[in-house]
Amino acid sequence: MQSDNPTAAILLIGDEILSGRTRDANAHHLAGILNAVGIDLREIRVVADDHEAIVAAIRALDRHLGGAWDMVFSSGGIGPTHDDITADAVADAYGVPLEINAEAKRVMEERWNRLGTPVTESRLRMARIPVGASLIENAESAAPGFSIGGLHVMAGVPSVFRSMVEALLPRLTPGRPPVSETIRAERPESEIADGLREVARSYPRLSLGSYPFTEEGRYGTNLVIRGLDAEEVAQARAALVARLAL
Repeated sequence: MQSDNPTAAILLIGDEILSGRTRDANAHHLAGILNAVGIDLREIRVVADDHEAIVAAIRALDRHLGGAWDMVFSSGGIGPTHDDITADAVADAYGVPLEINAEAKRVMEERWNRLGTPVTESRLRMARIPVGASLIENAESAAPGFSIGGLHVMAGVPSVFRSMVEALLPRLTPGRPPVSETIRAERPESEIADGLREVARSYPRLSLGSYPFTEEGRYGTNLVIRGLDAEEVAQARAALVARLAL
């Protein structure tokens, strides 16, 4: 699908994802939101809790650092423990100091005081923010995320991640949300592949995909047409229905 929309990547950080211990929900959640506001998600990458790996991934993804995409959204590694090293890696990637942010510290201490939670060195790790970054509000548990360059750094805990995405969304530059049409074909992919290919060649600006399914022992295929022009999507749908006699 051809598009002039802003482009984005998601960077998932954590050994627990790579080991299979944790099933990621954050990329799925964010992908749907980005699609709805016309930001084209181009890549999802997963890296371990390794400083150099995180730095390399940020530099490869963020266009502000010579990378590939306009925006990068990271998830994970900004908690209070020793293996939460995302903030350190981000500061290194952008070549800026990492310091206790006064506003982040104030917001967290206000919450801790209300709850009777002691202020500890470990908890204050979550107030360490790269110099020059802006904070992303966290209505769920107070400890903020932050944005720097084209990178938006958020927590890995799904409820906190969703809270940060909600706070961040009004600050993003949207594009044109795509139009989507789905056709259900009660035939296997192998029977519709040639016709689908011909129609796709006739509409190079659109994305035409096939997604097989089985139901009560029968094979079928969902055909999905996506594009930015509703009229063109409708034309492709009509052509596909006619070509495949659906």
